[in-house]
Amino acid sequence: MEIFTLLETLEDILERSKTVPFTDKSVVDKEQILDIIKEIRLKFPDELKQAKWIKEERERIIAEAQKDADDIVKEAENRIISMIDEHEITKKAYDKKTEIIADANKMYREITEGTNTYADNILAKLEDNIEELGKNLSEAEVALQSALEVIKNNRKELK
Repeated sequence: MEIFTLLETLEDILERSKTVPFTDKSVVDKEQILDIIKEIRLKFPDELKQAKWIKEERERIIAEAQKDADDIVKEAENRIISMIDEHEITKKAYDKKTEIIADANKMYREITEGTNTYADNILAKLEDNIEELGKNLSEAEVALQSALEVIKNNRKELK
């Protein structure tokens, strides 16, 4: 079950709970509620693992882009060294080297920018989901605390 499904289940339990006559208080199955809260807590690590994976993937993509850029630069340097014997060819090689390096740097910046944007978007969505989940859990905890108080009060009234 997803965390949001578990929260919806909690809401359903509270909505379907029997009310105490002449009050707005309800009776709920404490064990059932605690089991669902336990499941929610077990789901949190998956969300955190996903955030870690996104961060590692971003770093891998950046490292790969840097390696590609370095390979392109090395290739350009090797070409220049092999053409250095002739003056005109040497001049063309230097020009080509500059162009390749500029292209490689441009490609690196574009890949890095795209990777950063992608990772930031994913992390922003994940942050929003976790904040919403925290809010929902806080609300559920308040509701559960209230329900627990109702149960305690009802038990006191019965004694």
